[in-house]
Amino acid sequence: MTFPRLAARTRNFTLGQPRTPLVSGDGHRVLFLRAPSGTDRVHGLWLLDVATGEERCAADPRHLEDDGELPAEERALRERRRESSAGIVAYACDDAGTVAVFVLSGRLYRVSLTDGSAPVPVPTTGPVLDPRPDPAGQRIAYVTGGALHVVAPDGTDVCLAAEDGVTWGLPDFVAAEELGRFRGHWWSPDGTAVLAARVDTSAVAMWHLADPASPAAPPAEVRYPAAGTPNACVTLHVLSLAGGRVEVALPGAEYVATAGWPSASPGPLVSVLSRDQRTLDVLGVDPATGATRLLERRTDAAWVDAVPGTPDILPDGRLLTGDAAGLRIDGQRVTPPELYVRAVAGRLDGDLLVEGTAGEPECNHIWRVPVEGGAPVPLTTDRGYHSGRAGGRTLLVVARRPEGESFEVTADGARWTLRSLAERPPYAPSPLFARVTPRLLPTAVVYPSWHRAGDPLPVLMDPYGGPHHQEVLAYRGPWLSAQWWAEQGFAVVVVDGRGTPGVSPEFERAVAGDLAGPVLDDQVDALRALAGEHPDLDLTRVGIRGWSFGGHLAALAVLRRPDVFHAAVAGAPVTDWALYDTAYTERYLGLPSERPDAYARSSALTSAADLTRPLMLIHGLADDNVVAAHTLRLSAALLAAGRPHEVLPLTGVTHMASDDVVAENLLLLQLDFLRRALRMV
Repeated sequence: MTFPRLAARTRNFTLGQPRTPLVSGDGHRVLFLRAPSGTDRVHGLWLLDVATGEERCAADPRHLEDDGELPAEERALRERRRESSAGIVAYACDDAGTVAVFVLSGRLYRVSLTDGSAPVPVPTTGPVLDPRPDPAGQRIAYVTGGALHVVAPDGTDVCLAAEDGVTWGLPDFVAAEELGRFRGHWWSPDGTAVLAARVDTSAVAMWHLADPASPAAPPAEVRYPAAGTPNACVTLHVLSLAGGRVEVALPGAEYVATAGWPSASPGPLVSVLSRDQRTLDVLGVDPATGATRLLERRTDAAWVDAVPGTPDILPDGRLLTGDAAGLRIDGQRVTPPELYVRAVAGRLDGDLLVEGTAGEPECNHIWRVPVEGGAPVPLTTDRGYHSGRAGGRTLLVVARRPEGESFEVTADGARWTLRSLAERPPYAPSPLFARVTPRLLPTAVVYPSWHRAGDPLPVLMDPYGGPHHQEVLAYRGPWLSAQWWAEQGFAVVVVDGRGTPGVSPEFERAVAGDLAGPVLDDQVDALRALAGEHPDLDLTRVGIRGWSFGGHLAALAVLRRPDVFHAAVAGAPVTDWALYDTAYTERYLGLPSERPDAYARSSALTSAADLTRPLMLIHGLADDNVVAAHTLRLSAALLAAGRPHEVLPLTGVTHMASDDVVAENLLLLQLDFLRRALRMV
């Protein structure tokens, strides 16, 4: 089996690994999903008994009713999560981790995690989305047909909220795609009420995504909030199981960034953003009246970020907030300035479990941050990218290292390792890391295993290069594809330029008002700096490839810097930022009506007439995130300017090319194009 086919079939060698871990509140159980082999996409729900180290399957979808047919709403949510697996792909538990609920093909199941019994189906009024048990594990809230329901232990099903043309209990598009909020309802600590999001998309523009390969099929209708156009109207409501309904006052809010109902809080805790995202308010909610109290306001001249896991209320009632620059408890900083905070991952015996980076952007570590004062304590120090989960005195560390992955559980002196059934990659990548230029840009170079010093190699730059995502990371997974490309005869260069996370908030904010200049300049400057250290980089043959923001960057590279880049493959590129969504685009470029210069500066369309290098454009025609109009408009502009180029349309493919054959052939076709364009054949 070829590497591209094996990488596609194994989801880059991640199938069979434990994923989506959760530690029960008392620390007695560790839950996770796992497929039965490294080439099987169907995941089951597993648990580890911390006392004995025994693993057992709590729910095997192969023994349950699962026809693989997904409701349209479920497919949309999976697209927002970039979820391409099958079987049980998500689950939710009560506070103690004694009960779990999940969905298979729209059917709701409940399983006890303490007695070893089999999952049982729970009757519902329709296909189920996002089920959540109450904190005690008695009732289950779920969404069907846009309505929010609750099932009681005796099977009584009550509709809490339903409205034609409106959804209750689900996230809006922007929340799920850009703000990291994938849910829309939250139980009260006593299980007597639910905080629910009401989403009205009637003001959002309707877009139509047609499948040209099926002209008889009607186009899919999608409500898409493009930059400068109306967003969905999102409001929050406290719904009592006894029948009351109270709307939460959200003055000046454009986006509901986070919401929840902490057990130590007298009411819900919500954070909201202004339209320009320069103001974030943390609000405490009175559940009886819906009135809100301002707990913290943060402003920033560029935009405000919030750390996942915040805001929150600590057990003693203090407010936890934070951003990448640090965590605060009741306004007092509890992390040092040199720690770039990525997430609050949980509580370990009362202290905060924090994920963050200190000095090495390619690495991530877990820290124990005391809530009563004192310096944070690093719990991991070995090179790699670490994440964690905790409950009680139990800690799960997911360690992704250059040599592979491990899943370690520790509790009161006991130590267990979750089994991984993933396939072993056929080779071990060897990226060479460096920080280059006065901006200390994170970079890496990957050579073929057969390369001999003194033999020049054509260069393939393989960036993402934009906000929210890093490529230069110190573990094996990101480099498997890069090593394959290297084995085909390239020196692969990867650069995380300004705008990418992991270095500092200032590094990220350098792209404010311009999503083209700084990111492209950093690729050029880093390449030239690396050439001084790696004389075998042949700068007369430089190709670049990328997907999504990376596709945008690849297209810009040959359009604006043909003196440096000699060929490009641009997959699902954003070519016209006025076609992309509100929350992402306006965060960096502002409103199109107020900052047309920023949009023109960042658009590939304005440079179409300058193309002199080979360019391949690739786009999924079913993509509802970066719609195919981006590629089609650039192609039309190139045609109008008489500039030859290649276009590869992917019928029925979304922003994820998840089909094994499609994913394999995409790599092979790109390889063929780049070999021809860079005179390698």
